[in-house]
Amino acid sequence: METPEQLDPQPVERHENIRRGIYILPNLITAGSLFAGFYSMVATLNGNYGSAAIWIFISAVCDGLDGKVARLTNTTSQFGVEFDSLADLVAFGVTPGLMMYAWALKPFGRLGWLAAFLFVVCGALRLARFNVQVSTVESKRFVGLPIPAAASMVASTVLLFNHFGWPSSYKKLAILVLIYLLAFLMVSSVKYYSFKDPELIKKQPFGFLVLAVVLLIIVAAEPAVMIFVIMLSYVLSGPIGLLLSWPRRRRLEKAIHKGHEELLQEHEPVLRGGDGS
Repeated sequence: METPEQLDPQPVERHENIRRGIYILPNLITAGSLFAGFYSMVATLNGNYGSAAIWIFISAVCDGLDGKVARLTNTTSQFGVEFDSLADLVAFGVTPGLMMYAWALKPFGRLGWLAAFLFVVCGALRLARFNVQVSTVESKRFVGLPIPAAASMVASTVLLFNHFGWPSSYKKLAILVLIYLLAFLMVSSVKYYSFKDPELIKKQPFGFLVLAVVLLIIVAAEPAVMIFVIMLSYVLSGPIGLLLSWPRRRRLEKAIHKGHEELLQEHEPVLRGGDGS
């Protein structure tokens, strides 16, 4: 009789890998991302929504660093991938969901916390789909809005409202619309740029450096406004790119369909001859 280890050797291999040890540096950065997300929840419960939003951004920075550090130091592991996904769900799913509910959706009662839950569950589905497709999807593009970007969009909205002191009636409507938009984009098939292009770290024209410095100065002058503009631009870049590429995709589909028809017409006499015999 076959043992469970013989039927599925992968659990044994994973257990042996963990016994040999894990890589400290990238997983420590992931733990920092998880800590920032948890502290954001603490700030939300204390009513410090501006601070909670800032800690979500800190978590997003850590999330961007852990994978890059792991790849640069050749310390990637399956344990790190799973730990990163769990940390992302807490920091960018549960945390912004709780913040949105406490900040704007609480007056809606059951509809409010259900809307916040929709954001969380769509984020979880987005992470699960990414983990399944990570080896088959083009690395330069994300399928669906990444959950860190969705959480950062929520955080930037909170900072923008706090900056201008807009009335709570605007806040409730804006968050209700935003939460459904972000939830849909996370589970959609809309493509987003991943910033994982190796060309980005190679030598670039001098004008790119000047442009980066100017952008940094503009963000420093009005952080709340410019961060919101940057995040909104990224969120909308997916649907806008889909709309712009739609005519080209339609032409390609028509060309493929026309090619199939021409191929069938060429082989039709042969097929008829085969039927006649």
